[in-house]
Amino acid sequence: MAADSMAIEQAAAGWLARRDGGRWNAGDEAALACWLEADTAHRVAFLRLQAAWEEGGRLQALGAGWQGGDAPARGHWQAAPASRREQMLQAMAQRPALARPARGRSALRFALAAAVAGCALAVAWGWRSHAQVDAASYRTALGEVRTLPLADGSRATLASASGIDVRLSHSARDVDLTAGEAIFEVAKDRQRPFTVAADGYRAVAVGTRFSVRRDAADLRVVVTEGTVRLDAPPADGVAQPSALLPAGSVALVRGGNLLVRSLPLAEAQQLLDWRDGLLAFRDAPLGEVAAEFNRYNARKLVVADAEAGALRVGGSFRWDNEEGFARLLEAGFPVRAEIGADRIVLRSR
Repeated sequence: MAADSMAIEQAAAGWLARRDGGRWNAGDEAALACWLEADTAHRVAFLRLQAAWEEGGRLQALGAGWQGGDAPARGHWQAAPASRREQMLQAMAQRPALARPARGRSALRFALAAAVAGCALAVAWGWRSHAQVDAASYRTALGEVRTLPLADGSRATLASASGIDVRLSHSARDVDLTAGEAIFEVAKDRQRPFTVAADGYRAVAVGTRFSVRRDAADLRVVVTEGTVRLDAPPADGVAQPSALLPAGSVALVRGGNLLVRSLPLAEAQQLLDWRDGLLAFRDAPLGEVAAEFNRYNARKLVVADAEAGALRVGGSFRWDNEEGFARLLEAGFPVRAEIGADRIVLRSR
């Protein structure tokens, strides 16, 4: 079978050499047609050898400085037909060896292109993941308390009439407290500190539970779990020292001055009882107590005189029951309550 294949290839090379020699005529064309029709193997060998020779012709043309886009015309290389026959047979024999590296180079080019594309996609996705910011804003109405899950696994509980703006990225977790008070239960992530900014101050935590509250002139931070670092804004361009607040700490900023107190953990936690609908006071002046109730209610408590405002109050009270609180004051203190539709006036008696 191998001998037959070789004979067919040699015959096909002969036909191609004669046709390429420049003396080809109609009789030769008819004879070639008969030979091709005689056996399918003849046609296959002829077509394979013709393709190999045309490819070799293009390479030869390029090597000789040929400027045309295709191989030169037949007879351009004026070699004897017998020589061209040998060249064709060599081209046929060498074609698989040449084709394999070509396919290898093609596969290599494809692999390199795929790798480059993959790298580009990976870089683009990595950049997108690194630069992407999840931003959200949350607000509560007067008298509303709401607990919100954040995208990083943390939770924020907003007090009445409070607001936060949240920005979570690959490298940072930043929250702006725009109004009111919020309790933060921070998911641990040492690579991304959790920062709450308010009035130029920054409360920074990794995994902890704390609250930040801003009023018209004051800022308060209460830590009930873990440790929080409180960074002060620069003063006259000079960096200020930070304060480390362990659990049980209450930091109060008033008039630019920072005061830190350490309370028993249970007392510090009572300062956040508003989340459960309670306001807890420990020997607080009535004026301060009334202001706390007013943060949660449209009907305001109005302290009419300084004597009533100086009365000291302690205990836990529901913040949504200001009228009940006024009745309690009347029963146990020298106070008279004038209850109206939009306000309750507290007077000393």
